[in-house]
Amino acid sequence: MVAAQPVTKRTYADYCRTPDDERYELLDGELVMSPSPNSAHQITVIELGTLLHMFVKVRGLGQVFFAPYDVVLSETDVVQPDLLFISNARAYIITPANARGAPDLVVEILSPSTAERDRTFKRALYARYGVREYWLVDPDTRTVTVLRLDDGAFAEVAHYGAGQTLTSPTLPGFAVNLDAIF
Repeated sequence: MVAAQPVTKRTYADYCRTPDDERYELLDGELVMSPSPNSAHQITVIELGTLLHMFVKVRGLGQVFFAPYDVVLSETDVVQPDLLFISNARAYIITPANARGAPDLVVEILSPSTAERDRTFKRALYARYGVREYWLVDPDTRTVTVLRLDDGAFAEVAHYGAGQTLTSPTLPGFAVNLDAIF
């Protein structure tokens, strides 16, 4: 009988030793590398990120970060969301190197290589660590799904399509027509 090899989980220290020229995340102790985003992804993150950043900055609500920026959820879970918002009330999680804890809002722009992971694994991961709001932005279908943490799991608050105006429960007053970001 052959004994099963124990699975060795990598830690944040292992993650910090990865090459700087590659894009990695640490998901449940496994190093996951993603290819660079496509043009539609990049355009969407710039357009939405700029609007989100300006809204937060003008109102003095906190900080918006763009990937690559490490969010250390645990020693075995380190993610780089495309966009994230950390409120002033949670500013204590911001360190000079990264964020150590759950942001108030995480935005993932779906890419063919990451969409399934963003919809399933990361959705559960963000809920487990207490991210209050999660947006799944799909440049291909030109849609945004807004999820809100409710009793430890995400519930869909809204699903927006072309011509509709995206709003956020976490950021009252934030509103953007989807045609402006796609």
